[in-house]
Amino acid sequence: MKTVFVGGLVFDGSKAPAEGLGVVVENGRIARVAPAGEFSGFSGKRVDTAGMTLMPGLIDCHVHLVLPGEANLLASFRGTTPQEAVMRVLELAQATLRGGFTSIRDLGGRDYLEIAVRDAFNAGHQLGPTLHCAGKVICMTGGHGWFLGREADGPLDVAKAVRENIKAGADHIKFIATGGVATPNVDPMLAQLTLEELTAGVAEAKRFNRKSTAHAQGAPGIKNAVEAGVGSIEHGFQLTDEIIEEMKKRNVYLVATLASMDRTLSRPDVIPAYMREKAQRFCKMHQDSVIRFYKAGGKLAMGTDAGTPFNFHGENSQELKHLVDLGVTPLDAIRSATGNAADLIGFTDRGRIAEGSWADLLLVQGNPAKDIAAASDRANHRLVLKNGIDVHATLGAPIQGPAPRFPKMEPPTF
Repeated sequence: MKTVFVGGLVFDGSKAPAEGLGVVVENGRIARVAPAGEFSGFSGKRVDTAGMTLMPGLIDCHVHLVLPGEANLLASFRGTTPQEAVMRVLELAQATLRGGFTSIRDLGGRDYLEIAVRDAFNAGHQLGPTLHCAGKVICMTGGHGWFLGREADGPLDVAKAVRENIKAGADHIKFIATGGVATPNVDPMLAQLTLEELTAGVAEAKRFNRKSTAHAQGAPGIKNAVEAGVGSIEHGFQLTDEIIEEMKKRNVYLVATLASMDRTLSRPDVIPAYMREKAQRFCKMHQDSVIRFYKAGGKLAMGTDAGTPFNFHGENSQELKHLVDLGVTPLDAIRSATGNAADLIGFTDRGRIAEGSWADLLLVQGNPAKDIAAASDRANHRLVLKNGIDVHATLGAPIQGPAPRFPKMEPPTF
């Protein structure tokens, strides 16, 4: 059945929202984008979008579906069984989809369990976002994220770790170039994997047509990652002018993850002391780096680091407001979560409204290029489509509070 969306604005993922267009969805794809007058006698279903904007479904380039956003990230990770982890990934991915995000890039899972959920989505067994998985992050022994990663030392071992991820089905590769906030006893300003190790890993990933990204917060590690050839820098606390120019020259995106620091510091009394100290120490530095990168003409791709403390899956759109509050224009903010994000991940048929693309769509009240709340506030979301499927009508509302339990069974007597 054909459906036409007509009457309001259309944001294609790149240019400013336009008036006077109609968008036809058929068989899960965008079949036609044309002047509204063409559809005056349209015989299929018609959706009046007056006062609203039809835009591509949002894309989050940095999440951790095995982490639910609890205060003590490490304790939560260790206290979850593999069986529970699989169900958590499914639940949190669907929560993210309900929140308007039709595609997500998972940048660090657990023993490749999230890849099974990705495959269930791809096969149509479950409705979920398009999920790209990095598998195990690659870090030095004892480095940031070691508890969910593959520890590797030396260029040959790093290359082997890349091959292990590819063998397991990873869509892209994530390297840990510096210390981080969430791991005890590491300094975010210090480089971890060396330039030689990063170069070997990125080259091996490229050989098998996998893109690379790097967790990189301090300047020395960011510089190493950029020189090694990664496609994006995650976080970027300490971006010097020299690094910014090199990132622009090499077309390296910044995935800022402002929500992570904001949410971590929202409850400083309950997070581990080592995380609190580091978050407080680097928050302003981080914000300054992001806005200087943007004002210098660097490319942003939206990511939240969802799963870190109080940074909940399904609330990902708040990152758009954080970007605008920092000084990014609303239009550039929504570009970062649509066309730019699609380009970074490598999507050619998602992240834009164009004929032939998948019908991953978000209908919002208002114009997000003028008021970011139209997209960042879920109260303004009117419809989410995934491959043309009405997400909320299909998945229903999420369970609120404790899940219902089956009655306790007595053990057998035989």
